[in-house]
Amino acid sequence: MIKTGLLNPQILSLLARVRHTNALVIADRGFPFWPQIETVDISLVDDLPTVLQVLAAVRANCNFRQAYMAREFQKHNSAATRAAFAKGLAGIPVKFEPHIQFKKRVPAAIGLVRTGDTIQYANVILISG
Repeated sequence: MIKTGLLNPQILSLLARVRHTNALVIADRGFPFWPQIETVDISLVDDLPTVLQVLAAVRANCNFRQAYMAREFQKHNSAATRAAFAKGLAGIPVKFEPHIQFKKRVPAAIGLVRTGDTIQYANVILISG
């Protein structure tokens, strides 16, 4: 039995299948559903859990070399929110691109973890190292 770290069996299974250069999406509650990729929905209520909480848990178990976010995230969120995401992604280069382009990357991902986050455009695509 697992005592610490990630406990969700679906997320653990998903992470076990992430290999070099594979993508994993961590998304907010309003992010669209793609039937062709595995989605683990762990949303409970508004902002539980958040993208940053899931990101911290996943980073403890995986190595990521690149992240993508929507350019709109920068426009629609406060400096404090942007700083919190910068801290959560510290050490991982982040490329910001139009949300339309961002969503085109999603079908190639190994899977998507949907959170209860209500922050606008709080979606991250992580590329494994």
